[in-house]
Amino acid sequence: MRKIKNSELNRLSIEDFQKTEKNPVVVVLDNVRSMNNIGSVFRSCDAFLVEKLFLCGITATPPHREIQKTALDATESVSWEYFEETENAVKMIKEKGYIVYAVEQTDRSLLLDKIEIKKDEKLALVFGNEINGISDDALKQCDFGLEIPQYGTKHSLNISVSVGIVLWDIISKLNKVGCK
Repeated sequence: MRKIKNSELNRLSIEDFQKTEKNPVVVVLDNVRSMNNIGSVFRSCDAFLVEKLFLCGITATPPHREIQKTALDATESVSWEYFEETENAVKMIKEKGYIVYAVEQTDRSLLLDKIEIKKDEKLALVFGNEINGISDDALKQCDFGLEIPQYGTKHSLNISVSVGIVLWDIISKLNKVGCK
């Protein structure tokens, strides 16, 4: 076994990435404070060919050196938009026919490993603040709650880790039903 060199990874150029058909998934960040987390989310959105990333409220926007540390130029490839109010972003996304999942522990959350994705579904995934989660106002606008099964004592994951887990699972399911 040997590690694959970067030159062997067949990476898309930024121009080719932007022209490539994306998965029917958008990500919404609701008042995420850490610029390192924001940069990591950009990289995950790039890795999974997410349609768009919505940065809302106090969530910082590019260009910013602290975001770039973890984004590694994904801010150039991933389409993004800023909304002052998360609720306005969610409203607009719903009007475009997306099913909106709040990735949050609620009294009615569906477990990530139990949900089924249909071929023609367009999905929006809302992730909240590192301390308080998704705001109550944004949560009210979501169609479903979605929870990552956890078995330890914390029942809490870093937001960038949560985004990676959820995107991998959702994109895997979409590819199984023949999307993209």
